[in-house]
Amino acid sequence: MCTILVAFRAFDDAPLAVAANRDESPDRPSRGPAVDEGDPAVLAPRDERAGGTWMGINERRLFAVLANRWTDEELAGDRSRGLLVDDVLATGSIDAATTVVRSETAAHEYEGFSLVVATPTAARLFVWDGVLREETLDEGVHVVVNVGIDGEYEIPRERAAVGRTQATAADSIRDAVEPRSGETARDWVRRAGDVLGDHEYGACLHHERYGTVSSSLVTVGADGSVDWAYADGPPCTTPFRPVDGQI
Repeated sequence: MCTILVAFRAFDDAPLAVAANRDESPDRPSRGPAVDEGDPAVLAPRDERAGGTWMGINERRLFAVLANRWTDEELAGDRSRGLLVDDVLATGSIDAATTVVRSETAAHEYEGFSLVVATPTAARLFVWDGVLREETLDEGVHVVVNVGIDGEYEIPRERAAVGRTQATAADSIRDAVEPRSGETARDWVRRAGDVLGDHEYGACLHHERYGTVSSSLVTVGADGSVDWAYADGPPCTTPFRPVDGQI
C-alpha cells in the first residue's frame, strides 16, 4: 500500500473513513476482502504469496493499514510486514496492538513501514525504519505515503527524485481531500477515491514492474457499521464494488 488517506473523527456519521491505493507488482497474487473466521473475525484482503494482508478490520472495530516506508537503512526484512498486520488485527485495542508492534519489531527486522492502527475513538501511527517510532494521530484527515505523513517527509538518497515527486503529490492530495462543509464521510470517501484514480494527483501508478493494483474505500459508521468498496485493479479504470462480507 503506497497512498493512504485517513479521516479520523472528521465526520459525524463515521468516526473512521479510509481511502487507500495498493501499489505492488502486477504478478503478485492476491484476493479481495473477505471474512476470515477467527477470534476475532477479520475482514481483509489477502496477499496469497506471503499470506498476510496490507489492511483490514476486525469484529472489535480495530482497523489497520500499512504502507511500505522508503529508507536508506539496510534492513533484513526477515518477516513479511503483512504478517504483522495480521498480528495487529488479532488484538482488540490500540494498547494491545501497540504491545504487539513493539514486541514484533524487537524480535524481527522488518523492511520499512508506516502502520496506522485505529478504532472509532483512537488512532496511532507506527513508523519502522530500523527504529520504532510512535505517534498519536489527531482528529482530521491524514495522508500517508512511502516517504512520510502530512508534510513530514524523509527522502531516501537512493530514491531522491521519485521521493520528492511523491512528497509533492502527497501535498496536492492532502489539499484536495480536505473535508468540505456539509460533507458526509461516505461523500468524502467517494471523492477521495476519485482523487486516488486521477493521474493529475500521481497516486495511481502504471509501471512495467509495479503499479496500483487495487484500491479500497472504507467507512466505520457511528453505529459500528462497516462499509467497504473495493476496486480490483487501478481505480482510474476499475469500478469500486461493495464487499460482500459482514463482521
